[in-house]
Amino acid sequence: MTVSPPKHVHLLGICGTAMAALAGALKAQGSVVTGTDENVYPPISDQLDRLGIAYNRGYRAENIPPGVELVVVGNVIRRDNPEVQAVMSQGLPYLSMAEAVYRFAIAGRNTLAVVGTHGKTTTTTLAAHALVELGADPGFLTGGIPKNFPDNFRVGGGDWFVIEGDEYDTAFFDKTPKFFKYHPKVVLFTSLEFDHADIYDSLDTIRGHFAKLLTGLPADGLIVACHDDPGARELVAELSAQGALPCPVVTYGLEEGAGCRLTHTQTGPDGVRFTTRWEGREDSWFFPLGGDYNALNAAAVMIALIRLGHAPAQVAAALASFQGVKRRQELRGVAGGVRVLDDFAHHPTAVRLTLKGVRQRYPEGTLWAVFEPRSFTARSSRFQTEWGQAFWGAGQVLLAPPFRPANASANQLLDTRRVAEDTQAGGTPARALGSTDEILAVLEQETTPGDTVLVMSNGGFDNIHQRLLDRLAQRNTQGGTR
Repeated sequence: MTVSPPKHVHLLGICGTAMAALAGALKAQGSVVTGTDENVYPPISDQLDRLGIAYNRGYRAENIPPGVELVVVGNVIRRDNPEVQAVMSQGLPYLSMAEAVYRFAIAGRNTLAVVGTHGKTTTTTLAAHALVELGADPGFLTGGIPKNFPDNFRVGGGDWFVIEGDEYDTAFFDKTPKFFKYHPKVVLFTSLEFDHADIYDSLDTIRGHFAKLLTGLPADGLIVACHDDPGARELVAELSAQGALPCPVVTYGLEEGAGCRLTHTQTGPDGVRFTTRWEGREDSWFFPLGGDYNALNAAAVMIALIRLGHAPAQVAAALASFQGVKRRQELRGVAGGVRVLDDFAHHPTAVRLTLKGVRQRYPEGTLWAVFEPRSFTARSSRFQTEWGQAFWGAGQVLLAPPFRPANASANQLLDTRRVAEDTQAGGTPARALGSTDEILAVLEQETTPGDTVLVMSNGGFDNIHQRLLDRLAQRNTQGGTR
């Protein structure tokens, strides 16, 4: 059973997407919430400002407020953080973000968790939106800002809580994956690939955690797994053959052998249409996001909702009313006839699928892929070879220098010039540039009406989206094109 949070809670890493959601949920339950972060940028900073949640920029021992009753520690926070040191020296109680979410929002409810390497945020947000539309009054916490809701959290009063189940470790004092903390009953399993090279040494290690999660579900639970993803398909098949899965499994996919088979997928400017064949019936669906992979995300949610007892026609209406998530194929604007999209993709597979979906949605003009290697996965040389093939679906590729934090060594960083060379060897023009300003100069000079610029980064990327729109608008008023 959930308990009421303390009167004053301080969050370390408050501008992380999930941490900001927790901050909002705690404030909605009556707590005074403060926090600290050092990487502050929209849309999360906008959400915190709108909610009236005060936060410090930069970690200092004196930021710990007098009288604070609990400190929540985000998983990016290291033991040597000055505020952590102050918490420990003062003997203050502290929890991880995942533990706090469970204690103050989930305990006593059923959890629907979306897990996997790719697609978690969109699928989680869609499941939360659909349950709200269906009148289930769920709570939720998502890893992105939903367009259907003002915030990425909801306390809710119903029996279900929807959450993104991340395999990343929990905190510096707890190295188990966060998804174990949520004790899910229903798991939507989208994919399984190697990721998070900063904390995992192999795919086998990650695979073991997913196996433990699936085999630990209750007998009245449900696993909805993507048949088209080799990692998810093989793990579920292996565990099923061993008799290790305790609850029913439904697989979904475009390929033969899926329990719920998707056919006739067709993407247009308004989204994707597809047909499913499952349990002796055939149904047609519309989902307002483009690309085959978004059809798969929608199918996963559809299966879970129907298994939970919701009527297919009502589920279809809920899916069709989804507006998407900020920074997931988000149209930031059109200037001079050029579309500028923002996306969070930062893994080679995610970039490849995103490019495919955008090209399906906007087939005309040149598709410009603009990529900033910022996350550890993106900037690490671990995927040097894979990056050389990830951009082949684009018409033009512009690569920013890898983000280099203070503790990163140069020989561990992605070589973007090699990526450009490998991309060009595959027939796609690519350039590794030295700065955001250089990228903007190329786009201003070379884009033409009808083109699409897809900007991909998990950071602020020097506000490149708005700066580009401003330049294109100015170019248009001056009558300049290439």
